[in-house]
Amino acid sequence: MSRLPPLEHPPSRPRLTPLSLAVFPRLAIAAFDLVFPALCPVCGNELGPRRRDPLCGPCWDAIDRIAPPFCDRCGAPMPMREPPESRELGACRSHRGSSAGVARATLPGRGSEGAVEAPSDDPEEGPPPPAVCSTCAANGPAYDYARSAAVYGGVTREALHRLKFGGRRALARPLADLTVEQCGATLRGGIAAVVPVPLARDREWERGFNQAALLAERIARRLEVPVRAAWLARERATKPQSDLHAAERLANVRGAFRAAPAVADRHVLLVDDVLTTGATLAECARALRAAGAGCIGAVTVARVR
Repeated sequence: MSRLPPLEHPPSRPRLTPLSLAVFPRLAIAAFDLVFPALCPVCGNELGPRRRDPLCGPCWDAIDRIAPPFCDRCGAPMPMREPPESRELGACRSHRGSSAGVARATLPGRGSEGAVEAPSDDPEEGPPPPAVCSTCAANGPAYDYARSAAVYGGVTREALHRLKFGGRRALARPLADLTVEQCGATLRGGIAAVVPVPLARDREWERGFNQAALLAERIARRLEVPVRAAWLARERATKPQSDLHAAERLANVRGAFRAAPAVADRHVLLVDDVLTTGATLAECARALRAAGAGCIGAVTVARVR
């Protein structure tokens, strides 16, 4: 029996390279905008170039961003670098005595001759300790550090209002991106999970969502860490903080939160939309600390100046 010649494989066809996943959505958006022009929810103008959907380019550029120098503990803008009371203020409480994992921002000066540096006991030990404002040096917050992306006002205020009270959930995307882009480089290392500040059940039911949870999902994705909303729960309903004065805010949220045992020895990053007096974040931090959290950070889209 004669042996059959081996089958020859036909030459492979060149594969058609599909459109990039990054290019196709842009083309689709551009085509859709030709028929139904997208409008910015803040100013009402068409989005146009430099857009950060659903914010238009001019509104995105007009955000009053917070840049260094700022306090390493509370994140408040500082006019100049203040000498901290102690090196320990710049470290998480579970790692006192070590500066590992602490991100220090580059603080601008007036050139090499006019830069103001914090004094160091031993200049050979390494870089100077982080800058801490006089308020935190005298009475630091319950959390280990906080960062905010922008000043609460103007475009930032309008965008947050439309997110929270206007149901424009899509605004959580650019606002979360803003938070990561402004604050991500100065967050301390070893974050175990992102935890949104819980919203009162009746207000979440009325609103249909928790804005802190929407922001936390996007922030966690950008930081490549998980979201653990169940690690912090609201024990009782509270009045809206916006209706209260500073002292009333502290009393309003006292004992309102409970943390899960899973936070023990973990670095937890709280997420909320606005830092006003810090009462809500501080009470969340106390609950996390009581459950054994090792390090507690906080990020917000904005803070009241």
